[in-house]
Amino acid sequence: AQGVEYPSSFEWKGLLVSEKFYTKEFPNGLTLLGQPMENVSSAAMALAVCGGSAYDPDSRAGVGSIASEWLLRGAGDRDSRALNDALDQLGCQHHETVQSEHMQFSAAMLGRNLSEVLGIYGDILQRPRLETETFEPCRQLIAQDLESLEDEPSRKAMAKLQEKFFPHPLGRISYGSAQSLGAITADGAREHVQRHLSPAGAILAVAGAFDWDKLVADVEKTFSPWTGVAAVTPQITPAAGGATHIPKDSAQTHIALAHKAVTSSGEGYYAARIAVAVLSQGMGSRLFTEVREKRGLCYHVSSRYTSLKDYAGMITYAGTRPELAAETMKVTVGELRREAQGVEPEELSRAKTQLRSALVMQGQSTSARANSLATDWYHLGRLRSLDELSAAIQAVTEDDVMDYLKQYPAGNFTVLTIGPEAIDVPAEAESDS
Repeated sequence: AQGVEYPSSFEWKGLLVSEKFYTKEFPNGLTLLGQPMENVSSAAMALAVCGGSAYDPDSRAGVGSIASEWLLRGAGDRDSRALNDALDQLGCQHHETVQSEHMQFSAAMLGRNLSEVLGIYGDILQRPRLETETFEPCRQLIAQDLESLEDEPSRKAMAKLQEKFFPHPLGRISYGSAQSLGAITADGAREHVQRHLSPAGAILAVAGAFDWDKLVADVEKTFSPWTGVAAVTPQITPAAGGATHIPKDSAQTHIALAHKAVTSSGEGYYAARIAVAVLSQGMGSRLFTEVREKRGLCYHVSSRYTSLKDYAGMITYAGTRPELAAETMKVTVGELRREAQGVEPEELSRAKTQLRSALVMQGQSTSARANSLATDWYHLGRLRSLDELSAAIQAVTEDDVMDYLKQYPAGNFTVLTIGPEAIDVPAEAESDS
């Protein structure tokens, strides 16, 4: 089969990790990525199409989430029950997610069943039934997902924070709103699927036990008839930013902060990952030690890195009692800013070890590898081996981290709080110098 092959292998702590990547682009715009993995009997696929929540019309926000449920309610010759029975009989564990920029279909199964599973997804993507009688239960499920945020204020805080931090509609909550969900009809959702479910720009990544030549033949047979034009890129408007408080009569106050970071394709990406690991990777991290262990201010505090294609941020969360909220905010912001004063050698070493350990564990998961392949191709237009990632992490110096933190200082935060009372934002949280 035609395609580009990338061999790679590396040894770390006595464990030899062999890697071989393949890529193939089909005339209809679908890109196939493959990574055969030794000593596994399973295979996993991640199929991303350009139909994320950013593509939802403002008046019908949430339509993509409804569509992701509806597509699994019958396809080809199978009704909803028969379709799910077919996947179950193949031992296929699957889930569908609507992200900012993509609708993603993920599945894991025994490698010997990959061909049949691909055939079923060929029906889902090209011949979905989208019957009117199955529409309303899908809309109700998404409405329940939206309502569940009220019972999980920490999750709501993070979702609302990203809505304020990222440009609109990239930060949009995938569930939409009660008003927008109520405005979506079966005809409207059907039209949305027909408009956005296209092979143009779609990425199919497969990792695990499979033969590349057979995979190419199966994908060509199954997906070559799939046609469609590229989705229109959403119109972007500036992020709202600022500080927002959502009143809630609660025994807890939830604090969420975001500040700008380098994208995953930008220079300084690996230094950024080290910086956030020093802050929040493990029980010896700064936030855990200074905010939780030494002062007992909160039951949970953490930072994480998140990146869309053109925008990225460091997202920090702390949950605490209302009477401790102001101090928790102040100490947390202080720790984020203090990192720019220097990183200890042992902190740098620990962060590298943790990140490289996570790479090795990821290398043993077919689902993790399939997702990583799809993500790399979308963000970078190429694939990164574990060897490249490990070497790049190991090469980061303290000076690299300091240079990164100087370029992307912890300041000019977008702030979202949920709790009984609003919290005064410390002056240093509003500064980017």
